[in-house]
Amino acid sequence: MKIKVLSRNPDDYARETKRDIQRLPRNYDPSLHPFEAAREYTRALNATKLERVFAKPFVGALDGHRDGVNCMAKHPGSLSTLLTGACDGEIKIWNLASRDCRRTIQAHTGFVRGMCVTPDHSNFLSIGDDKTVKMWSLTSPDDGEEEEPVHTILGKNIFTGIDHHWKDPTFATCGQTVDIWDHARAEPLRSFSWGVDSLNCVRFNPIEKHYLASCAADRSIILYDTRGSSPLRKVILNMRSNVIAWNPMEAFVFTVANEDHNLYSFDIRRLTSPFNIHMDHVNAVLDLDYSPTGREFVSGSFDKTIRIFPLDKGRSREVYHTKRMQRVFCIKWSLDNKYILSGSDETNVRIWKAKAAEKIGKLTPREESSQSYNDKLKEKFQHHPQVRRIARHRHVPKEVYHLTRQTRIMKDSKRRKEQNRIRHSKPGSIKKKREREKVVVAEQE
Repeated sequence: MKIKVLSRNPDDYARETKRDIQRLPRNYDPSLHPFEAAREYTRALNATKLERVFAKPFVGALDGHRDGVNCMAKHPGSLSTLLTGACDGEIKIWNLASRDCRRTIQAHTGFVRGMCVTPDHSNFLSIGDDKTVKMWSLTSPDDGEEEEPVHTILGKNIFTGIDHHWKDPTFATCGQTVDIWDHARAEPLRSFSWGVDSLNCVRFNPIEKHYLASCAADRSIILYDTRGSSPLRKVILNMRSNVIAWNPMEAFVFTVANEDHNLYSFDIRRLTSPFNIHMDHVNAVLDLDYSPTGREFVSGSFDKTIRIFPLDKGRSREVYHTKRMQRVFCIKWSLDNKYILSGSDETNVRIWKAKAAEKIGKLTPREESSQSYNDKLKEKFQHHPQVRRIARHRHVPKEVYHLTRQTRIMKDSKRRKEQNRIRHSKPGSIKKKREREKVVVAEQE
């Protein structure tokens, strides 16, 4: 004779204190929950809708410049410090926590073309249209003292870009040539040139610190090694690149912002074609910056929008815009991976959230678990038509909307024309090329 006994352990259902939540026993056997998938789909749909409802990316604006903001620089040792340079030669140092200006320096005559902070966090460098490189102290002068540069270098030509070595007391500038400078010298240590009359951007690799890259006016991207005496390699694209940015986590990967409305991600081990094309802008892309994780980057464009792209995807996951914001000249991603800083033509510096629906401030453990659960649900059902439609939908300005539709029509027409040429030509006479193979015109070593 068999006797079944029901036994209950008080530890499984009893509360430790009266303030605790009641423990509910649950059997996770799938056969007992036939409607679990339907319930999870409804939860994923609601989570996606709520994310769009609470998507308020704009945090605040820093107002104080009298002309358009042309360049920005992050402080590598302080999350709350930001440096901005304007088209009237004025530099401002901001405290992002209190959103006020700590210092104003009339640094150059004409545009401030670029800025960078030294690795020891004590000084910063600036270049302008007055053919000078000036080093300034990050500590404010005493009351009554005038703002004077620590060191000034007078160049022969206008400098268009500057970047500092990540460890050594050396920095690079570009103009007619790429020059490597030392803090203690008034003449460059070495100069690189490769048949180009104008270069507009130079960047050091944050991992392989001896390598740097530049964008030139002849549509080329040039790679250098500071230990050598000549450039390493040149890649010529269909149109001119405005800015280059290295991935902070992958030493071989860099992305360029191009005049043809696209961004191209390259691997320096194979420069014959980009490994990804990032499309969504409808006008020239003027600046970009990587997130500290290296998985995403943000770009600012002449079409008055800011877009966030995953590195492994060709379309943007987010687009930011306001009615007042004009052409976005400079863009930065904060070092805590939470905020995006943009400078535009109408003198404002704006602060945005990197994740539009993210709550500002510390989350409670219950909020964190709920958020991670919702993220997993959205990831699980991301390919369902309703979830995908709601997650991808964005409101954009009317001009951007019409230009996007016009660009799509032009691309479809071009694709049909190419297919017709292949169809009505001799078999094998016209080779069909992928879009990525059409980007690079030539590669030189």
